[in-house]
Amino acid sequence: MVLPKLAARVDDIAPFYVMEWMKEAAELERAGRDIIHMSVGQPDFTAPPAVVEAAAAAVRAGRTQYTDALGLAALREAIARFYRDAHGIDVDASRIIVTAGASAALLLACTALVDRDDEVLMPDPCYPCNRHFVSAADGKPVMIPSGPAERFQLTAAQVEQHWSPRTRGVLLASPSNPTGTSIEPDELRRLVDVVRARGGFTVVDEIYQGLSYDAHPVTALTLGEDVVTVNSFSKYFNMTGWRLGWLVVPPQWVAVFEKLAQNLFICPSAVSQYAALACFEPATLEIFEARRREFKRRRDFIVPALRTLGFGVPVVPDGAFYVYADCNDVPHAARGDSAALTRAILHDAGVALVPGLDFGTAAPRRYLRLSYATAYEKIEQAVDRIGTLFGVGA
Repeated sequence: MVLPKLAARVDDIAPFYVMEWMKEAAELERAGRDIIHMSVGQPDFTAPPAVVEAAAAAVRAGRTQYTDALGLAALREAIARFYRDAHGIDVDASRIIVTAGASAALLLACTALVDRDDEVLMPDPCYPCNRHFVSAADGKPVMIPSGPAERFQLTAAQVEQHWSPRTRGVLLASPSNPTGTSIEPDELRRLVDVVRARGGFTVVDEIYQGLSYDAHPVTALTLGEDVVTVNSFSKYFNMTGWRLGWLVVPPQWVAVFEKLAQNLFICPSAVSQYAALACFEPATLEIFEARRREFKRRRDFIVPALRTLGFGVPVVPDGAFYVYADCNDVPHAARGDSAALTRAILHDAGVALVPGLDFGTAAPRRYLRLSYATAYEKIEQAVDRIGTLFGVGA
């Protein structure tokens, strides 16, 4: 049987190598191997009891039907209060659009802002799905090599240099996956000014902003109502599988995003939304803050440990739960080839990491990504196992 031809855009979307590495690790586990997972960006913490109970109460009460496409009014207002309390900024709840995860938020943003063949600038390395969201909207992602000197982030000078007649805007993440690095506030301000002067859009993914460690995070919303931000309940709020996020958009665009949300998603999960209301209770926020401090403790252990093992960490991550490590000088035959090295570490040490192949084309074999979103004791074991493989005492 000959099947119909698939859409051409499918060819522009590469496999998600993180998921491929997960499958390989799962096969080893099925064969009886003990694998320490430091690959996927998923907190080992799950939703706190108050959130779970709020979900159960919603189900018991029959609150499982469609909500407004923009999300529950009570949740949008709770998010607005969170911006006021956590960031000292007033964001009108009418500008907040609750979505089926940050992925749906980014897809809505690209659908609304990107026309066919429009170029969207983003750093290389970056979260792989970002460029695929642009491609799905028939746009052209333009990856700009951004190394340690730029904190693996775009700079205003780079945006000026690479802006072309076809450039429509920029897609950023601060803190970033895979690097855990943030854009310095002054640099972000300069960057937004450059984009604004050219009539472009700025979309900033802030899903890891709650997991900032070295300074109080500054949301890009402070730079003007024309900046679009994306956030999520997955990372700081530990609700990955609940698939709930949000956008903040200019007031003039709300109706357009609502129309798109109605047609593409109808609405986010009702149960997840009722559950998320409990995230903003003072006792629950205390739990999230304690967990943030635990992530910082893990970071403060893993960075010097990696350096002792021979990895380079040219920029210490200030947020999220990732380290983007340079493997050029590690004491192993696969040095300088992150794909071969991560496979060796998986099979010979039982530790699952991710090669840089997912995150761009500038230096994908030089770097690998490690997630410290797993228990501290597991991280210690992983370091010991890699040290044994390398013949190095960490």
